[in-house]
Amino acid sequence: MIGSVRGSVLERTPTGEVLVEVGGVGYRLSVPISALPALHPGQAAFLFTHLHVREDAMVLFGFPTRDERDTFEVLIGASGVGPKLALAILSVHSPAGLRRVLFDDDLDALTIVSGVGKRTAQRLLVELKPRLDVPDLDLTDVPAAAPGPRSEVRAALTGLGYAPDEIRAVLAQLPDDGGVEDLLRDALKQLAVRV
Repeated sequence: MIGSVRGSVLERTPTGEVLVEVGGVGYRLSVPISALPALHPGQAAFLFTHLHVREDAMVLFGFPTRDERDTFEVLIGASGVGPKLALAILSVHSPAGLRRVLFDDDLDALTIVSGVGKRTAQRLLVELKPRLDVPDLDLTDVPAAAPGPRSEVRAALTGLGYAPDEIRAVLAQLPDDGGVEDLLRDALKQLAVRV
């Protein structure tokens, strides 16, 4: 099995495929779209890999960090999630961002991924929490579970009358961290520009 590649990037495509030359051999790897900005043709690259073998093809997937590769492997272990969908999820959410989404039970954040509907998102919330070591709040020990900042922003925007599609698009553009006030301010600025 190929665990990693280190070499020179020969080319990359906007769809997430890179060609890395290692010792005179070019390896085609599918990578998360979020990894593309760091993979410039002519520059050195190191990627952790996962070799996916099917009856009709062998596909090599590459990831800048071990955490991304491990998260990819957890995702493809979930029912109904193949490598293409797992890669799409990691193109939208970093491993830390995905854990936050799961912790917040943020269905909307999962459904912004192309190919993930509400049912799939609900199933992923249940299946992935234990596999990705997302802590489960024991509500008997906690007086009231405070919703995450992104959930509060979503609720505030819903209360202001914005449509679910608008809210979903804006939440996808917000950073993974920040306070409710800052995130809400950024969201409102983005929504104002869209009008």
